[in-house]
Amino acid sequence: MNDQERMTDFICSEKKMSTNYDAFASECVSIPLRDDFLKILNQSHQIQTDLFKMAQTKGWYQVEQAPQSKVSQAYTKFTNQQPTAQ
Repeated sequence: MNDQERMTDFICSEKKMSTNYDAFASECVSIPLRDDFLKILNQSHQIQTDLFKMAQTKGWYQVEQAPQSKVSQAYTKFTNQQPTAQ
């Protein structure tokens, strides 16, 4: 396994762990334990960001800039899906 493959594996692992921490926090009855899961979730997101930036710096994770029309289209779509407060 080379460095790029390792980095991709680290990023994928952090994404999966974040998903799990999110589920654990949202289903936790104990408030102190829920708060701990939320802290860990935040740390996991920070680690993902750091790994992502490092991969980008090395040229291993290229992100294509979306055209403004696509951004506006997605914004409109998801804005219209927000539930209204009752």
